[in-house]
Amino acid sequence: MAPRTLNTRTTRNVNRIAKALLAPALALGVTVGLASAPASAAIWNSCDQWGNTSLNGYTLYNNIWGSGAGSQCIWANSGTNWGVWANHPNTGGIKSYPNSKKVINKTITSLGSLSSSYNVTVPSAGAYNTSYDIWDTDYDYEIMLWVNYNGAVGPLGTSQGNVTLGGHTWSVYKGSNGANEVFSFLRTSDSNSGSVSILPILKWIKDTKGWMGNETIGDVQFGFEVTSSSGGLDFVTNNLTVSSS
Repeated sequence: MAPRTLNTRTTRNVNRIAKALLAPALALGVTVGLASAPASAAIWNSCDQWGNTSLNGYTLYNNIWGSGAGSQCIWANSGTNWGVWANHPNTGGIKSYPNSKKVINKTITSLGSLSSSYNVTVPSAGAYNTSYDIWDTDYDYEIMLWVNYNGAVGPLGTSQGNVTLGGHTWSVYKGSNGANEVFSFLRTSDSNSGSVSILPILKWIKDTKGWMGNETIGDVQFGFEVTSSSGGLDFVTNNLTVSSS
């Protein structure tokens, strides 16, 4: 599968550092977030640039981190049922990665399993991907699993061919953003729901390819990496589970 147009990205989760480095939160009315929430009242919402909360063992982030971003509001009924309304201009470059994060903190070899299920509703317009973003605790390695994508978006690095792992067939790309190694797995056909076994992917990177060692997996994030959503688009995670043993 040919890659989409490449975006320059430094997708290290800037929630950890950006409050000290980037501009203050966007000044947006709370009513926007409420208007874009589902009919059943959300128990949390935020239009703050770095708005975040913890629910049911997951941490939610609004995470508007890219330059030239527009407005975005996040809502949640739980840590696993949430969504965003985003209105980012039709320009290049990633604007945001709203996501739900589960902390793992286990080495690859100590994991007996690491899996997830997802169910999303995404727009037919705009430029974005729906993806897992998996990090080691030192943030030296980033593993992205794109389950669907639309518009002018694409992975970093060079093609490594296709591989079938964790219940899906992926096109694999290997690159670096200057701060960490990035391994991107793009599902060869779009999927809005399904399950993925993540551990075989990590073992393939470690054992078969030798691209990293026995890293401690810190965060498993799942969300929407939005480049453009002009006019305002809704992205909804209907259900998400991340489990490990």
